[in-house]
Amino acid sequence: MGIVPVNAGAPLLKQRPPGRCPLLWGASAYALGLYGGSYFWRPALWWLAAAVVFSASAACVLRHQHRSTFALVLSAIAGVGALTIQAGAPADSYNPAVLEFADGRGVVVTGTVINEGSLQEKSSSARQKVDVETEQIADGDSTFAVRSRIRVTLYDGEPRNELQAEPDATPPRAFRFGDRLRFPARLASPVNFHNPGAFDYRGYLAGHGIAATASTKAESVELLPGRAGSRFDRWRTGARRSVLDRIHRLWPADPAGLAAAMLIGENSFVGRETLTDFQRTGTYHVLVISGLKVGILALVTFWLLRRLRAGEMLAATITLLITIAYALLTDVGPPVWRATLMLAIYLAVRLLYRERSVLNAIGAAALALLLLDPPALFGASWQLSFLCVLIIAAVGIPILERSTQPPRTALRNLGSSSFDYALPPALVQFRLDLRMTAARLERFLGKSLPLRLLTTMGWIFLTACEFLVISMVLQAGFTLPMAYYFHRATLVSLPANVLAVPLTEIAIIACILALALSYASFFLARFPAQVAGAALKAMAGSVTWLGRLTIADIRVPTPRLATILLSLAALALAMVTARQRPWLRRAGMAALIASALWVCLVRPRPDTQPGVLEVSAIDVGQGDSIFLVLPRGFTLLIDAGGTPRWMHSELDIGEDVVSPYLWSRGFDHLDAVAVTHSHADHIGGMRAILANFHPRQLWVGDGPANSEERQLLVEAADLGIPVVRRRAGERFQFGGADFRVLAAGAEAENSASRTNDESLVMNVGYGQTAVLLEGDAEKSSERQIAQEQPRADLLKVAHHGSATSTVPELLAAVHPHYAVISVGARNVYGHPKLEVLKRLEESAVRTYRTDLHGAVTFYLDGRSVIPRLSAVH
Repeated sequence: MGIVPVNAGAPLLKQRPPGRCPLLWGASAYALGLYGGSYFWRPALWWLAAAVVFSASAACVLRHQHRSTFALVLSAIAGVGALTIQAGAPADSYNPAVLEFADGRGVVVTGTVINEGSLQEKSSSARQKVDVETEQIADGDSTFAVRSRIRVTLYDGEPRNELQAEPDATPPRAFRFGDRLRFPARLASPVNFHNPGAFDYRGYLAGHGIAATASTKAESVELLPGRAGSRFDRWRTGARRSVLDRIHRLWPADPAGLAAAMLIGENSFVGRETLTDFQRTGTYHVLVISGLKVGILALVTFWLLRRLRAGEMLAATITLLITIAYALLTDVGPPVWRATLMLAIYLAVRLLYRERSVLNAIGAAALALLLLDPPALFGASWQLSFLCVLIIAAVGIPILERSTQPPRTALRNLGSSSFDYALPPALVQFRLDLRMTAARLERFLGKSLPLRLLTTMGWIFLTACEFLVISMVLQAGFTLPMAYYFHRATLVSLPANVLAVPLTEIAIIACILALALSYASFFLARFPAQVAGAALKAMAGSVTWLGRLTIADIRVPTPRLATILLSLAALALAMVTARQRPWLRRAGMAALIASALWVCLVRPRPDTQPGVLEVSAIDVGQGDSIFLVLPRGFTLLIDAGGTPRWMHSELDIGEDVVSPYLWSRGFDHLDAVAVTHSHADHIGGMRAILANFHPRQLWVGDGPANSEERQLLVEAADLGIPVVRRRAGERFQFGGADFRVLAAGAEAENSASRTNDESLVMNVGYGQTAVLLEGDAEKSSERQIAQEQPRADLLKVAHHGSATSTVPELLAAVHPHYAVISVGARNVYGHPKLEVLKRLEESAVRTYRTDLHGAVTFYLDGRSVIPRLSAVH
């Protein structure tokens, strides 16, 4: 026995029409105008004139052509959007005045903490990031009144570990909201990596009002008397701090980190590997404060209040107030406020007893938020939040209304035969079949239990089906943004969400209950805390297991514009046809699934110029990463940047900088990668490159390997990547280019003090042109190389322009016309050295630098060299 299919020609239930969605169309037109004004600059007067003309035209045809009027009104709204984005001013909190002091000089800053970060204590150090609003800056004997916001990293200057720590040692101080501080620092302007596909870190901070960054030892910070900030903000931050403290008292470190991320958006206690596993499986949304959390909180609150017999208006009001308080507590910005606004609109519509239009409510929320903050449209968070709601409302719900909702309605009042008269014949037959089954079970289970059992089982089955349908629709609809923003094909998203989301709901409810009880008694909070801990552990275990599967770690390049437009068209088709005839609905879903498969399986054509040797110096800051596209299309990446351990940075240059550059150009695999030597600023990012691009070969020098290189060789072996050792004097062809190895390692007995001179140095030629790639080779190695007379048109300057390299003998032997220096802006080493730049200038070498020019590409066609700067510079 199963659910009887309903005749397609007969109505299942009386469905309410979806209604018109003028606000959704208006929001779409305004968003289109924002995009147009951002990418197609025109004088602001043009956009204003366009809006006025369209508005006047709409007024003229208002009485005669309704559709024309509507189209003209939308055009006018689009013109207003374009005008808004071009005439918009920076955020009120952003003041770049502090940048006058961001030139590397030491200053003394006096300011107030306006945003406190959590204190991160590790075995060797403690760190805290805080946002400070400056009051004044002292530069020598002069003091200047400056009101700007800076992000400051406070670190414990003395390394600590469990063996060295004294039992009565004073714990590191955590600075709080409203504290007035005075501290010495070197201010710096936020630096972007100027590569295609790079994250706009400077713009991200500017959106939060941050104009500069700094770091200083916590022990050098002087706490001044007095406190600043409003009482409300102090109460809010104090409440957040109290919740975070109780989370860490209720659960051990790992589940506490997950609970803090899910409840209040504090993910600094979740390790990078765990975050990556959630990203791989498409479950990262459970770790961020989003509409999902707001929806669960509102649903549980409203349900409990109604069960307590609170009136609908009272329950809706209390639910909205609790949601607003939660949004204030989390303080994570637009995601929660978007969901809160959506909830307010929904509850208002419910109270007014109007016919609800979910899509119109979404449009109203979108339009209101875009009017308040137009630049939010360009953020991934804004786009993903509204895309999720749109897919569920415009595709998922219509599917459920025509599949699971009719039998779910048939399960109501199953014992009442009078309810049958309100249903179509097919559903009545379904109810009769269930009653007959219940009658047969009565001899074993009694009279009342079988109907309840069948009803419960039916509800569970239909709920599971609905969850699967929504998950499948979301996975298909989210394929494009996941590929565009995260370069991931989340092929295990469906099973991962099936496991993670129900556990998340259990964990959130149990966590909230445990936290609430902890303010009365930690003993009473123990049971819900144990339930929440078990749910968190099960969720993390399932995500980690699925995330470590090979199929879960498929990375994809950035989709091309044509693919993006086709995928958006397929999504729009699925939305439009979701409430149409069955064959149209199937066609819309088929188009959506086909577009998702296309994004996952069909790789874009890489951005290359055939028949030339391309040499690109990727901007990786103070490090090296050189990308070669050989004449036959083969690819070779030499080094992958990295950060030294003393920086204590969680930035993975390979994952966060080099990989996005390669994906933005359409590459999803590499033919070979090479490591010149084992310094962190060359080898640090290579582990991510091996995992993301699965090269066919790994080239290393012939010198002795240290611990970092040995670990990389183990990674290569695990991935099945063969290792090729290159030796000095070796000549070979690869991809249509001629390779000559000039240096490949030092003698073992000298390796401890001459690591830079162990660099793998190669001369790569094509036709009458060539490039010399030196790694970090220093004077001794360069003088030996010069004896080989390696003529080259392009020189990759060794050791980031250090005075220890680029000796006159080498320049005289190579005779380069161009040189490129891979170097970080305002680096602590003072690279490139002035004497090196003078040597290059005296040798008539045209020099490019990644700190000034961003990513630089040179095309060697066999006869000449053509340099090209990155478009994002």
